[in-house]
Amino acid sequence: MPPRALWCWIFLAAMLQCVPSAVNGQSAAVEEELPTRILFVFDASNSMNAFWGQRRKWDVARELLSASLDSLYRVEGVELGLRVYGHGTKHVQGQQDCDDTELIVPIGTGRNLIIQQELKKLRAQGTTPIARSLLLCADDFAQCEGPGRNVILLITDGVEACDEDPCAVSRALQAQGITIQPFIIGIGLEEKYRDTFQCVGRYFDAAKPEVFQEVLGVVIDQAIHSTTAQIDLLNAEGEPVVTNFAFDLIEQSTGHPVLEGVHTLNARGVPDTLAINPVPTYQLTVHTLPQVQIKDIQLKAKQHNHITAAVPTGFIDLTDIRPRSALLDLPVRITRQDSCATVFNQKVGTRERYLAGTYDLEFGTIPVVRVEDVRIGDGRIVPVSIPEPGILTLNTGTAGYGGILYLGEGKREMVVPFSGQDPSGRFTLQPGKYMVMFRAKHATKTDLTVTRPLDIRAGGMHHIDF
Repeated sequence: MPPRALWCWIFLAAMLQCVPSAVNGQSAAVEEELPTRILFVFDASNSMNAFWGQRRKWDVARELLSASLDSLYRVEGVELGLRVYGHGTKHVQGQQDCDDTELIVPIGTGRNLIIQQELKKLRAQGTTPIARSLLLCADDFAQCEGPGRNVILLITDGVEACDEDPCAVSRALQAQGITIQPFIIGIGLEEKYRDTFQCVGRYFDAAKPEVFQEVLGVVIDQAIHSTTAQIDLLNAEGEPVVTNFAFDLIEQSTGHPVLEGVHTLNARGVPDTLAINPVPTYQLTVHTLPQVQIKDIQLKAKQHNHITAAVPTGFIDLTDIRPRSALLDLPVRITRQDSCATVFNQKVGTRERYLAGTYDLEFGTIPVVRVEDVRIGDGRIVPVSIPEPGILTLNTGTAGYGGILYLGEGKREMVVPFSGQDPSGRFTLQPGKYMVMFRAKHATKTDLTVTRPLDIRAGGMHHIDF
């Protein structure tokens, strides 16, 4: 990691220890009572001087941001601030100033006119230290009095230029409860760079100047009038008490992930409140075994929404084995009774959670052992075990053909073929009757085949010498 990046993370760790949590764990009702603090993080890098339509990006973005501030004048419960990067040092190729980021207007009430005035004084000329700017937002919010709903609105036309990680900074800010998920407006951003912002926050694309004002209005409206949701994972009784499953929430039309996490219940046993953009249609995937998918999810704007998924679960328990068992870590293929598709390959010695239903288990033993009609109920732990195998030690002394046949249930099944190699060694076989057939590779007659019957006992040790 470069020295600048190293300093950045050391500073972040120290800062997050002393900044109070502002939003984490707040219920929707409590968030409505807190002030909403919007910190505009504005790109004044040299690339903003490029033409966007008939005018420079810099001029269009400044004027439209300034105009949007009029709509926020005297809006109750809203505090504003402005941080700018790239304005202080002229860009020189290979010598960018990654410390060129400044809180121009501290966060507070009635800052609309001050921000508008400061925007007129700025020049776009430097580099793009996005991660460093987001990092310093923690200190900007720390200067505010009391708790609040802290919002970062990043307006940029480029990607990180200082070899640091905006995604990691954003995750840290959210994890510490310093801000909610940031909003990002990309100004004429090249398509190949847009995906880089998906992990930073909620990305909005202003591909053309004429749509920038509309996008800016939508984002500000969402920042002030939060649309929230909670994901309710229901048990068989319809109670939202299931938790600790990984899940993805994606925009259904684009496939872009909006939220990837592990479902959590807070100290009150209630699912976390999530701030989510209400415009797209979403798809929720809960990574249960097998997974559950809910499509066509539409949220009601400016309200608290409930996204529900029925996931009653129980356990298949394969831990009932003796110490040092030959079955330990053996793969067990789990399928739904109505499907041949593999749900999961569980190992002997483990306990795993599955959706309620009926399953078939296929143990990777010799021969394969199937256990059918294993019924998993909501909250039930179902132990499943099979007999301990025995060990056959075989010594042929030479290469040859034949194999080990399992004799059971009215069939003769080849379970270990000999295909011209020396088959000498140890074989782990399930209890039952077997036949070992062997003809040396150099033997030229069928009647030179040697056979031995074998009765494998659970946990037994058996030897055959040819």
